[in-house]
Amino acid sequence: MATQSHSLSYAGCNFLRQRLVLSTLSGRPVKIRRIRARDDNPGLRDFEASFIRLLDKITNGSRIEINQTGTTLYYQPGLLYGGSVEHDCSVLRSIGYYLESLLCLAPFMKHPLRIVLRGVTNDQVDPSVDVLKATALPLLKQFGIDGESFELKVVRRGMPPGGGGEVFFSCPVRKVLKPVQLTDPGKIKRIRGIAYSVRVSPQMANRIVDSARSILNKFIPDIYIYTDHMKGVSSGKSPGFGLSLVAETTTGAFLSAELASNPQGQGAAVLPEDLGQNCAKLLLEEIYRLKGLSSLYLSVYLFSDTRHLCGTFLESPGEALPCLEQQNSHGSPVKK
Repeated sequence: MATQSHSLSYAGCNFLRQRLVLSTLSGRPVKIRRIRARDDNPGLRDFEASFIRLLDKITNGSRIEINQTGTTLYYQPGLLYGGSVEHDCSVLRSIGYYLESLLCLAPFMKHPLRIVLRGVTNDQVDPSVDVLKATALPLLKQFGIDGESFELKVVRRGMPPGGGGEVFFSCPVRKVLKPVQLTDPGKIKRIRGIAYSVRVSPQMANRIVDSARSILNKFIPDIYIYTDHMKGVSSGKSPGFGLSLVAETTTGAFLSAELASNPQGQGAAVLPEDLGQNCAKLLLEEIYRLKGLSSLYLSVYLFSDTRHLCGTFLESPGEALPCLEQQNSHGSPVKK
């Protein structure tokens, strides 16, 4: 059994998920010190503690130690077990915060993962479940992760601050991944999207679609934006609306943009027309700025050891590379 003296040591709360995911994949324990040590509210946040509990649920034999103030975390990963799991996510972050990591871990479980996540499905911080479904799943399918059991579904939609959403995710096990080269971004061939609304008038979604199309129709004719209005228990606990847009290129790359209304009781009210136009402009900016991989999702790195699939999870890939190299020091160095 590995001891704390042989664990990788880090300081601060940056890249907490990446470090824990890489630790789980590589089997190397990590110790993270000085987590917000100088903050007025030091230590781990509720959503980070919830993420650690999720890792404990999907692994077998993990050892987790947190000091009394929550500023020091020791994590010795266990076996990625999988199976049927249910988890209540913190409403401080959306389900996408947790799902990003699961997308990297799920293919390497001992048993196929079938998990139900409850909480916020769409917010203004993390990638929504809709965007992850439209961008991450097709990308992972290129690595050979496919089949009827590979599914991501929004059962209930939940907006902040109350949440109340529910997502089902299942993934088959893959021991070997296909090599993938993503070098040519291609040209945009179509744009798809979802305009959603919960606990507000269904016309909100229609107004969002009309305003977004008023901008996007100037560039490409193949545009289809679905409307999704959930009612009753499927609409969560808080009102809200938003738009998720995904552009697909001729080479199978995806770029995305999304916006959601302000949470109830926070900030000024947002008009659906403004939200639709601003989201369309964000997508155009994403197309102009990037070369074929959505910054709202993650850049996928495939290690020389094909068991290791990890992503940058919204932060800068350049800043995350030292962490990747440390975790992968048993094999070939990560190519920059």
